[in-house]
Amino acid sequence: MHRTRIKICGLTREEDVHAAVAAGADAIGFVFYPPSPRAVSFECAARLAGLLPPFVTAVGLFVNPEPAFVREALAQVPLQLLQFHGDETDAECARYRRPWIKAARVRPGVDLIEFAASHPGASGILLDAFVDGYGGGGKTFDWSLIPDGFERPLILSGGLDADNVSQAVRRVRPWAVDVSSGVEIAKGIKDAAKIAAFVAGVRHAEG
Repeated sequence: MHRTRIKICGLTREEDVHAAVAAGADAIGFVFYPPSPRAVSFECAARLAGLLPPFVTAVGLFVNPEPAFVREALAQVPLQLLQFHGDETDAECARYRRPWIKAARVRPGVDLIEFAASHPGASGILLDAFVDGYGGGGKTFDWSLIPDGFERPLILSGGLDADNVSQAVRRVRPWAVDVSSGVEIAKGIKDAAKIAAFVAGVRHAEG
């Protein structure tokens, strides 16, 4: 079995970046969606991204952004991967010439095979629960809605925490898992012990 990659999203503080890196996270997510309680400024994200050691990826999360907004983020923050959570088309995501992933909000009736096919340029497809707003809702979705034969790299998100991530990894066998609210003590404020327990849960499932 491959090693499941782990992304901790919605970081806003230096101590949380250090905790995520120390626990073994593969990627750190910065939210550039102003309505989110986890949103950070470009200046803050640049400072936090500067703390990352080699081979820990800085990811920028956007929701239906204006192109100039993304370009400004790229000019100020050393992002290695873009994550789009809105209604962006393949062409809109690809215009920045940076690797990107696309989020699908899963609910009955959503054809995930068709969704993935409509975003052929994506490095991976992130599956999240369908909630009001975009992301960070802390809600799981019915994993049985993931079709057999889903061949794209799959990033599982939505309501994951230390208590359910082992089950999720064993059942879904995702390429990666993505957590935000499941390792928080308040929105945008992570907890080092919860991060460590989450990572341990992923590794336990692989053992």
